[in-house]
Amino acid sequence: MNKITDRRIAKSEKAIQTAFLEMLLDVGFDAITVKDMTEKADISRKTFYLHYLDKYDLLNGIVDEMIRQLTDLCEKKKDMGFVEGTVLWFYYFEDHKPFFAALFSTESTITFRHRLLDFIMEQLNQKLEGVPDQKNTEVLRKFMAMAVLGVIESYVLDQFHVGIEEIATQVGVLLEQIIVQAQSK
Repeated sequence: MNKITDRRIAKSEKAIQTAFLEMLLDVGFDAITVKDMTEKADISRKTFYLHYLDKYDLLNGIVDEMIRQLTDLCEKKKDMGFVEGTVLWFYYFEDHKPFFAALFSTESTITFRHRLLDFIMEQLNQKLEGVPDQKNTEVLRKFMAMAVLGVIESYVLDQFHVGIEEIATQVGVLLEQIIVQAQSK
């Protein structure tokens, strides 16, 4: 009996998330309603509310999964050079470009930007562990994280006229230079 329940739960969540992502790309986050989403997913509103509080809760769950995937990717790239790892990281955003573009172009998803910024800052914090003057790295981390976030946002919104390899390589080289300089002070 438990397997049937688990499959039903998984099936409902997948239907909801699929409908949400399709609508996110088609109409944008602000235009999505629970009613429209449940119709598209072919489920009842009651079923939706058994899984999520509202569309923001659903978005947070999807963003949690994206952050988990990025964390796993960061673990995999630890043995790579800084530039090669940055290129790999940018390919993650390439693979999920429509999703991130939809989020970056919606005013209501500011929480997503903050969470992604916090994640980038945490990753940079790990890179800055060898900096002698740790108390002065807060501004540096924020500066680098905002720069990376800005480049990612510009990339997913198609505001660059160069390829992903070139963008990621330039970001990796710049970050590496800043980190090496900070470590040598």
